[in-house]
Amino acid sequence: MSCILALDQGTTSSRAIVFDHAGTIKAVAQKEFRQIFPQPGWVEHDPNEIWETQIGVAAEAIARAGIGARDITAIGITNQRETTVVWERASGRPVHNAIVWQDRRTAALCDGLKAQGREALVNAKTGLVLDAYFSGTKLAWILDNVAGARKLAESGQLAFGTIDSWLIWKLSGGSAHVTDASNASRTLLFNIHTGDWDDELLELLAIPCAVLPKVVASSAVVAETAGGLFAARIPIAGIGGDQQAALFGQRCIVPGMVKNTYGTGCFMLMHTGGKPVRSRNKLLTTAACHIGGNPEYALEGSVFIGGAVVQWLRDGLGIIKSSAEVEPLAASVADNGGVYLVPAFTGAGSPHWDPYARGAILGLTRGSGAGHIARAALESIAYQTADVLRAMEADSGISLTELRVDGGAARNDMLMQFQADVLGVAVVRPKITETTALGAAYLAGLAVGYWKDAHEIAAQWQTERRFEPAMDRALAQALMADWRKAVERAKRWAAAD
Repeated sequence: MSCILALDQGTTSSRAIVFDHAGTIKAVAQKEFRQIFPQPGWVEHDPNEIWETQIGVAAEAIARAGIGARDITAIGITNQRETTVVWERASGRPVHNAIVWQDRRTAALCDGLKAQGREALVNAKTGLVLDAYFSGTKLAWILDNVAGARKLAESGQLAFGTIDSWLIWKLSGGSAHVTDASNASRTLLFNIHTGDWDDELLELLAIPCAVLPKVVASSAVVAETAGGLFAARIPIAGIGGDQQAALFGQRCIVPGMVKNTYGTGCFMLMHTGGKPVRSRNKLLTTAACHIGGNPEYALEGSVFIGGAVVQWLRDGLGIIKSSAEVEPLAASVADNGGVYLVPAFTGAGSPHWDPYARGAILGLTRGSGAGHIARAALESIAYQTADVLRAMEADSGISLTELRVDGGAARNDMLMQFQADVLGVAVVRPKITETTALGAAYLAGLAVGYWKDAHEIAAQWQTERRFEPAMDRALAQALMADWRKAVERAKRWAAAD
């Protein structure tokens, strides 16, 4: 029995999933890794720990599927996108911890570039806003703050990559230094119109081109695993940043189709076809998965803290022992009791883009309890998604009739129903909610002929449950109005002025 192995390298854990030809999950393995917080607003990962957990779960998933490495037709990789790694080409040793997409240490650098009037240039070429979220300023920080790094980079001795590049480098034994457009388009260095690194942007951030990976297709054999990793050499044939991979896995390949992934953050993407659509409402224009030389684009809204707010309830507040406990705790109260939780722990993403926003709980009274806070935390995920959707509708001129959902928190029925209620549109959950990994598997499988074409895999998508809006629209609008008041209170909290 031949299968596809998807490596799903996320913000808090590394996972591996084995899919068969029907798109069915045969086995899953997952391992969390450390979150490192050197200073407030700074977030790091150990790149070696990412690698060790990822290769470990890959072997575990293959074993759990009851197959061998020779039964794996190809590997697809999907990853947290903007997280930045720099390593020595000769030794493969990282010169610094990975700087995570949530990290805000380069906010002042972005402010300086905005003050110089550079944001319009960056936005026109990359489709992005000037924000610490993206990889380019993180890379610049490493080159400027790690002793000797800039000199080594300029002489070609260092390699930069997002997590896909790092994993492929390690998997291939250092023979392949590549990325795809879906990841490259998140760096502030990639011109989405030309499909290549941009000299003017590199000069703006003082990035030597010698550190950059080669940009390759999202669905193509780019390398094979090095000897000794598995019992056979396996083609590495699919690359997709996590949100673009989920868009592909949800089969949102027709302009106007939208998906939202409820992971550590929440990420909503609308497929816009073969031409980029420039946002007027602070959304991102990004490359979707590029297949067969045909560029595809999407509009994206990025919510930094989605499911991570539930982890905070568990690890920070300690009011739940496991993430699964949040739903019954939230359901223990009839409503939020006027409590709103704004989870801007690492700033606010779309459509606010405020790196100085911070988390806040508002509306507390003597009668507020753990249930109200849990409910407010869950509801915050839906409110943030609603903010993004309204901006997306304004940009596209399309009023959505349904939202396809995936990710871990999409399994929470209470959250999905509330999401449908505040949006006023149907929320559709597929039978397979692991659509990020599935998208990576599809990209890899198409490259090696495991699946014949897009039509074959489109036939595999099936609805598991459809949540229809049931809340009175006046109540939904009142809740959203109070949410927006709460967001305004949290904005610019950490700003110097």
